[in-house]
Amino acid sequence: MTITQLKYVLAVAEHQNFTKAAEKTFVTQPTLSMQIQKLEDELEIQIFDRTKKPIELTSVGEKIVEQARNIVNESERMQDVVDQEKGFIGGAFKLGIIPTIMPTLLPMFLKSFANRYPKVNLKIEELNTDEIIVKINEGYLDAAIAATPLGQDKIKERPLYYEPFVGYIPENHRLALKDKLEVGDLDIDDILLLEDGHCFRDGIINLCKATKNVTSEKFQLESGSFETLVKLANEGLGMTLLPYLHTLDVDSAFKKNLKYFKEPSPAREVSLIYSKSELKMQIINALHDSISGVIRGAIAFQDVKIISPTKK
Repeated sequence: MTITQLKYVLAVAEHQNFTKAAEKTFVTQPTLSMQIQKLEDELEIQIFDRTKKPIELTSVGEKIVEQARNIVNESERMQDVVDQEKGFIGGAFKLGIIPTIMPTLLPMFLKSFANRYPKVNLKIEELNTDEIIVKINEGYLDAAIAATPLGQDKIKERPLYYEPFVGYIPENHRLALKDKLEVGDLDIDDILLLEDGHCFRDGIINLCKATKNVTSEKFQLESGSFETLVKLANEGLGMTLLPYLHTLDVDSAFKKNLKYFKEPSPAREVSLIYSKSELKMQIINALHDSISGVIRGAIAFQDVKIISPTKK
C-alpha cells in the first residue's frame, strides 16, 4: 500500500470517473486503474462499484476513503512541518470563495498576495457555502472565504472583517425619504432577493424574521447577481439589500439610492475557514494577513450586529 495509491483512490472518489481522475492526478488512466486494482487485491475488497455510472463507492469503500483521507492528510502534514521549519511559503493551495464575496474581495488582495508569495500556486474556485463545507471536510479545499458563523464542528473560523448590509432604495419607494434605515422598516415581500442557495439571501430572511412573522417565503423576483437586483429596483420593482463592498461599485448616478442602517448596523461576518487538521497553516496565515491588511482601508465599521448566514 502506498500514499500514491491512496491519492488515486481519493481522486476517483471525488470525480466518480477513472479517466477524469487520471487527468487530475497527471497519470495515464491505465496506470491509475492498475494501482487501484493492486490496492483492492491487497485488501481483498472492492473499493468502487464499476458497474454504476457514474462510478460509486461500495459500503466498505466509503470507509476506506475516509481512512485514506486521514492518511494522506497526515502525510502532507510532514511536509508542512518541514516548510514551516524552513520558513517556506509555497506550493499548491486550493481556496474556495462564495459568489457574493468573490467579485469584490478577490481583486482587492489577489495581485498583492501573488506578488508577495510568488511560490504559492493558488487555485481559486467559486462555490456556495454548502459545497465549501463538503469540500473542506473531504480534503478537496485547503481553505475558503465565507460568511460565518457556520457552526461546523470540524471547521475553524477566523474572522477577516464585518460587512454591513446597505439598503438600495429607488426614488418613489416608501422608504426613499428616510435618512437611516431600521430593521423594523423592512418588509420581506418588498425585498428583491438573490436566488436560493446564496447565504446572503438567508441572512436577509433571518433579518426580517427577527422583527416580523414571515409565514411565506414566496418572492416575486429573484436573481443570481446584485447587479440585476439593482437594475430591477431601478425599474420600480422593489428595494434590495447589498453587502457594503458591493456599494462601492454602484454607478455614481445611483449612489443617492443607498441607505445605511442605524447602528448597530446588521452585518455579515466574513471569515477564512479551514479544517481543524490545520494543514498548510503557513499559507493560511499569509492569506489572513494579506486580506486583513487591505480590508482595513475599505471597511471602518465597528458597531454592527452579526446576522446568521444559515437557514433558520
